[in-house]
Amino acid sequence: MVQRIRLRYTKRGRLRFTSHRDFQRAFERALRRAEVPMAYSAGFTPHPKVSYAGAAPTGVASEAEYLEIALAARRDPEELRVLLDESLPAGLDVTEAVEAHTSGLAERLEGSVWQLRLDGVAVEQARRAVAAFLAAEQVEVERTTKNGLRTFDARGAVLALTVAGSQQGQATEGAFEHGVGDGDRPGPDGCAILRLVVRHSTPAVRPDDVLSGLRAAADLAPPVPAAVTRLAQGPLDEESGTVTDPLAPDRDAATAASTQAAGLSAATVPGGSA
Repeated sequence: MVQRIRLRYTKRGRLRFTSHRDFQRAFERALRRAEVPMAYSAGFTPHPKVSYAGAAPTGVASEAEYLEIALAARRDPEELRVLLDESLPAGLDVTEAVEAHTSGLAERLEGSVWQLRLDGVAVEQARRAVAAFLAAEQVEVERTTKNGLRTFDARGAVLALTVAGSQQGQATEGAFEHGVGDGDRPGPDGCAILRLVVRHSTPAVRPDDVLSGLRAAADLAPPVPAAVTRLAQGPLDEESGTVTDPLAPDRDAATAASTQAAGLSAATVPGGSA
């Protein structure tokens, strides 16, 4: 391994229904099509070194999924991004690539920002439900796991939950930021748009758990399943509830390394600064 590249990618439109395993298969095909010089694991069944972090659940759209690949030969990150993006189906879009200069990408994914579109729910009804949820010290919900039915608190991990607005036939301010949309879903006469900031915890509290909590706390039950989109995930400021860019440290380190290399190159040129 001579280089590590970190990628940000999306799951949009109908591609939100792809499972994580489906994406893995599609991405490995894209690596072969783009002729990426992958580093491989050792052993009897070598496989390309790809590390996935914080994947969104099946059925959920996302603007902020992350993974890291290890290369056996150096490549320009932006050129690699374009090749991979062209090799993936529309909706699975590689939007950013940076060379890894730091460790611990997965550990930086401390929180997520979600958008929940509740078709057929009035804004005032949503506001009352959100207020009841936030006023509770604890909201217990149930989820079926491979080990059976589990009960846990959905309130403690929620740092912010607001009603961002409504949608009346077209997107309102904040409803489709970051290029988010659901063109394959018919637009309702009106719906409430919620914005959720949740801390990544154990057990993980997902948007559907918060929706279950809204039902438990205020009997809020949307007539159709919510359209859920992850807008961001990364380092979390607990006080402000702000989620920042997890690739920023690598981007800053790359800029610093480039500046240092330029300085050393200038120092070796005759007449350059010492």
